[in-house]
Order: sequence, then C-alpha cells, then structure tokens
Amino acid sequence: MLLPSPTHFGLVAALCVLPIASGESVAQTPGSTEANGVSIEGPPAPTAPQVVNRDDQGRATIRAVRVLEPLQIDGTLSEPLYEDTPPISDFVQGLPEEGADPTERTEAWVAFDDTNVYVSARVWDSAPESDWVANEMRRDSPTLELNDQFGVFLDTYYDRRNGVGFFVNPLGGFSDLQITNEEDANFDWNPIAQIRTGRFDGGWTVEMALPFRSLRYRPGSDQVWGIQMRRSIVRKNEWNHLTFLPFSVVGNGTRGAMRVSRYGTLVGIEPPPPSRNLEVKPYAISGVETDRTVEPSISNDGYADAGLDVKYGITENLTADFTFNTDFAQVEVDEQQVNLTRFNLFFPEKREFFLEGRGIFEFGNGGRGVGSTGGGGPPGSSSVSSSGRGRGGRSVNAPSLFYSRRIGLQDGEPVPILGGGRLTGKIGSFDIGAVGIRTDGEPTVDAEGTTFTVLRLRREILARSNIGVLFGNRSSSVLAETGSNRTYGADASFAFMENLQIFGYYARTRTDGLDERDASYRARAGYRGDMWSGSLDHVVVGENFNPEIGFLRRRDFRETNVFGRVSPRLTSISSIRRLTFAGVLTYIENDGLGFLATRNRAGRFEIEFENGDWFTAVATDSYERLTRDTEISGATIPIGAYDFRDVELTYFFGPQRRISGNVSLTRGSFYSGDVTSLGLSRGRVEVLPQLSIEPSVEFNWIDLPDLQVSDGEFDQHVARTRVTYSLSPRSFLSALVQYNTGSETFSTNVRLRWEWAPGSELFIVYTEDRDTDVLDRWSDLSSRALVIKVNRLLQL
Repeated sequence: MLLPSPTHFGLVAALCVLPIASGESVAQTPGSTEANGVSIEGPPAPTAPQVVNRDDQGRATIRAVRVLEPLQIDGTLSEPLYEDTPPISDFVQGLPEEGADPTERTEAWVAFDDTNVYVSARVWDSAPESDWVANEMRRDSPTLELNDQFGVFLDTYYDRRNGVGFFVNPLGGFSDLQITNEEDANFDWNPIAQIRTGRFDGGWTVEMALPFRSLRYRPGSDQVWGIQMRRSIVRKNEWNHLTFLPFSVVGNGTRGAMRVSRYGTLVGIEPPPPSRNLEVKPYAISGVETDRTVEPSISNDGYADAGLDVKYGITENLTADFTFNTDFAQVEVDEQQVNLTRFNLFFPEKREFFLEGRGIFEFGNGGRGVGSTGGGGPPGSSSVSSSGRGRGGRSVNAPSLFYSRRIGLQDGEPVPILGGGRLTGKIGSFDIGAVGIRTDGEPTVDAEGTTFTVLRLRREILARSNIGVLFGNRSSSVLAETGSNRTYGADASFAFMENLQIFGYYARTRTDGLDERDASYRARAGYRGDMWSGSLDHVVVGENFNPEIGFLRRRDFRETNVFGRVSPRLTSISSIRRLTFAGVLTYIENDGLGFLATRNRAGRFEIEFENGDWFTAVATDSYERLTRDTEISGATIPIGAYDFRDVELTYFFGPQRRISGNVSLTRGSFYSGDVTSLGLSRGRVEVLPQLSIEPSVEFNWIDLPDLQVSDGEFDQHVARTRVTYSLSPRSFLSALVQYNTGSETFSTNVRLRWEWAPGSELFIVYTEDRDTDVLDRWSDLSSRALVIKVNRLLQL
C-alpha cells in the first residue's frame, strides 16, 4: 500500500514544530476594562456573589462559578449551585422588538470544575407544552435552528471573531458548531459533550457539560472568554440574547449568534493544565455489493476492511489529524438536483474528515453575514435560484480555490484514499490550516494515484478584519497530459463600523500548456443595515484559470453585480413584520473578446409575516449569448442570442406549523421556448416528535417548439423524500428516496446511526440505484450495497 511520502507532508510537519506564540491579539474599544491582564470589551467583572454586570450599551460580563463536585447532567437542576448562585437573567429581545424585554423569562448559570464547563438554564414558558415548537431530536439537524431552543456560544480565544456553539430544543435534540470569522458556521464539528433537558412546572430545563479537552483556548490558568446565550420562542417568532443585538445583526434570528464581536465577556474560568489530548479512532467495515455498471460486473461481492483516525492536540490551540485507509461508506448520498443552466452543479461536502475545521480554508468570499443581501427570505433559504441565477448581491460564479470533493471523488464516483493528515488551529493572531492526502488509482474512472496538498494562512488584523494566503497542489493534473496543477492566492477582508465590509482576492493557477490568462480576481463592497443594504461585486476569471483542487462554475468572464434593498418594518399592520423591495443587476462579459455573454435584471418583493411565514415574488429579465451549440436540460440549444423573462412566486409556511416548507411557481420564457416550474422545497411533516417526513419535489415543464421534438422530451422532474425516526438525540434511522427523470434513476439510501459511546458509532447503510421509469415495476437494478461499520473512540 502506498502512503503519502514525508516529502509531501514536509510543510505540514514543519508547521507542527513551529514555536508557539504566547500572546493573543484582542480587539480593544474605548471604555474597555481589564480582567486577568486582558483588556475586555464591556463592563467590569462582577463581584461575588453577583454573576453578571451590565452597562448601558447592552453589553454584559459574566463570572463563572467553581463547583466542588461534578454536576449530575440529568436536566433536573437539583444541585446546590442553583440555590446558592443567582441566575443570569434579563436577556434582551432582538426580534420582533429591538432591545425590548423578552416575553418569557430565561435563567442561566455558568460553572466549571477541573474537567468541564457547565452551562445550565431554566427556560420559562407560559404556554402548554403542546404549543412549543419542538419536532426534531436528531443531532445537528438543520430543523433544530427552527425549533424553540436555548444555546450558549463561546469565544474561547477572546479574539472577537471565532467561536463554538451548543444549542438544544426541549426534546433534547442538540447541535454543536464552529464559527469562523463571524461568517462560516460548521455544524459538522462533533465534540464530546453531555447535554440533557428536563421539565419543571413552568417550562423546561437544560444542563450541559462541555469538557475542557473538547475546546481550544489560550494558554494559561486564568481565562477570559467571550460568551453569548440565545433563546428562541418560535411560535412568537421571537429571539432573545444575553447582549443587545440590533436588527441588522439579528437578521432573521439565527444569524445573531454569528456576530462574535457582540458577545459578552466570561471571566473566572480556570482550566486544568493541558494534557497531550491524544484520540485514536479505529474502525472496521464489512459489506456486500452488486454493481452492474462496471466491467466485469460484480454480484453480491463481499468485502471487509479496517482503518484508523488519530487526533493529537499539539497545544491548546493546534491540532493534528491523521487518517489511514479512509472510508466514507456511512455518508448519506447526494441529493439529486435539476440543472437548467449550461454550467456545473455544486454539491456540498458531507465527509466528516473534510468538514471539521473547514472554515479556515474559506478563501476570498468575505463575510456571509456582513454586507450580503439582507431581507433574503426565511432562515435557511437559498440565495441561488433553480436556474442558477443569484437572488442577491453576491456573485454565484466566483470560483472556490479549495473544494474538498476533488479529493477521493472523480465524476461523482469514489476513489480510494490511502491516507493523509490535517493541521488546524491558531498561532498567536494567525489561523493555520494544512491538508495532505494521497489517493490510489481507480481505473474505472481513469483516476491516477494523486497527492493533494493545501496550505492556508490567515492573519487577524484590526478589530474584525484579516488577510491571508492559500496554496494548493494536485500532483497529477486532470487537464494536462503531464505535470501537476498548482493554485496560489491572496485575499483580504475588512469590516468597518457595524455593517460595512470590503473584501477581495487575487489568484493564479499553473498548468502545463496553459500559460496565459490564468488569473482570477475579485473586489466587493457591501453595506448591510436593517432598513437598507447595497453592494457592488466585480469578479474576473481568465480563460486558462484552472483550479483543479477547487470548484469553477464558468471561466473566461468578467462579471459586475449591483444590488440594492429597502426593508421597512411595519407597525400599522399587526400581521406583517416587514416588507422588502430589492433589485439586482448582473452583467457578464466574455473576458477575452469583450462581448456581452449574460445579463440578469431582477426585482424582488417580500412580505415577512409575524407568525414566521414569508411571501416572495421575483421578476427576472435575462439575456444569454451562446457561442456554440449547447446542451441544456437534454436539449441542444443552437448558437445565438436569447432574451427571456420569468416570474416566480413563493410562499414559505413557517416552522411553527406541523406541515411547513416552500411552495413555488415559476412561469416564463426559456431560450426559444417556455418553462413552467412547480416546486416544494424544505418540506417537513411532523408525524411525531421523533418521526418526520421531509418531501421535496421539483417539476419543470419545458416547451421548445423550434427544436421539433415530442412533448415532454426536455422536461426535468426530481422528487425526494427523507423519512427520519430518532430513537434519541444520538441515534436515528433515516431513509432518502429519490427519483430523477433526467437521468431516469430511482435511488434509495437507508442509514442507521447509533452513537453507542461518546464519540463511538455504529452505522448500517443500505443503498440501491435503479435505471427506471418510476411506474415500471420491473426496473433494472444498477447497483446496491449493504455496509456495516463500527468505530471506537479511545481518549489517551
């Protein structure tokens, strides 16, 4: 077996032995005080027995309390801590009334011992439990953000830009996440933690035990951290926080906790002396598979294998991960998508090794919270339409320099990963990320054995700004017959005042035979306020810009994107919270010849209702120039210039309903013909608190009379349904069933996940693909597999 050579990991190893800076940069503002020698933003630390001190700006400083005995994490709040220590209360409403008192009381406590940080809460609610919105138990499910919840978010470096968070609903379903530069929320970070909920006469309770070894923080026994707490009451569309957050920061509610620079301050934490923090996670896998798409075909072929993951805490701030004979058989299959464009589709990464710490590798996209569109629909809504057009002031064509799905996947098919390593963390004010992976050859998809290397360095400057560089290397180029492919880039992001951001990048690639016009650059300025926002975005990608370790939707273009929005909040109509009027112009020229290639002009109107529902209407006027005959939706569109227009109407039934989701209707012209689209997305039917059905359907009826084809030949329909039964927050059974008329496939993916011990899991996965018409009972089997995988986390 070939493993990555020491040469390929030389830079990773060099970073592992760099001297560690002892200081951390801490943003300072006028009126700051000190605690443990660190300048803090906010009021002075409270004096015992008080645990919270507030100022007239809505800031708060919290004092953590040491407990002599470990708390019993059972959700009952029966320990002396809750009688002897005053609670943290007086949360501040962010929505629907900025700065008002919450309509329901929340009491919280922060404590610690030599092993854990404890966060507890008594969550008062005057409504009966049947009125609470709590319909999900599965860990890290996106639905949890739309449930009633209590959460805590910690800035353990007190750098006012990065953090981690934990939030839980009344059923005990919880999520944990990493926040990077106030912009990227990574829900695939899964630390060891104990979280339990309970009930009392008047509401529900929360107890959390967060081990120090699950967190990263500055060296030293006396710590100063940032802290935010969040409480949502979904039936009232109400969001409350520990500190004051203006409308422009809270957004639709879920975004408020991303603004790390607005956190309160936590003092008094005394972590234990650091240990080596070594984790070893071996796995064993066995399965049987049938595949009729390969030559020669295989039938009920059994196999067994094993591998190993290792995590080592080099310091409190820096962690190295290693993987050997990596396997991702437990990962859910991709969701089918409809592509009504001439460009590549983007599929999200789902493999755990590449997801943890991914925020450091984000390049050149600036803050997703600051300066982006605003007023852009309900929580979780997409900023890109099904036809690939952006709905707001951000280019959908800007390239990504590191797209981890290029590693271990080719043309959507898996390529064996022999092994690799990753280094992530902080050294002083520098964020560091390094990845080195070696894949084996795979003849079925013409994949050669390849080494992938990515290095990322980002320096914090000013209060909420940063500059950085990225280098990527693929040892065997896909496009060139010989040689490697390299990517170089530098980026910067500057945040000013509360809502103004300017960011950009410059990048180049090196590929044999592609010697000129191999650069890409971007500059964007955006302001995001509550009442209005606007942005100007300019992106250039050369004809030979070729980031083979990244994602490139289109090349050889020069794009300018202008966006404006006005969103008044209404007080005269009790059922309506806010109206939004927005417009966007996208103008894309061919970079080499200068002709107009694409133009989109769109106007958007939205109504945000007090109950959490949304109505959206979008009118779009588009122009596309095709310089060659192009296949789109199975049709070959002739060379030429095309003008087309459409109108899309969408209604979002909010999460307070037992049946929720987006229903949309689009009608308009499509190149030389017409299109009518009807869709249901983000659908959810609550059958039981533990059982949910999530349907999603997209119908696209496309009529292209000039091509003289039979009716329905170019129609594109996709149907998906996910059924999930949660036995507990750490154990679930889910089934994803999909049908795609474009590829004429019917697929099933059934997964059982059980976290049988902290960090240790059992997976049973059945996958089946069929080439079929959905009405054909005797469809042809394409492939199927049954896999059993078990791993065990050993903390040494």
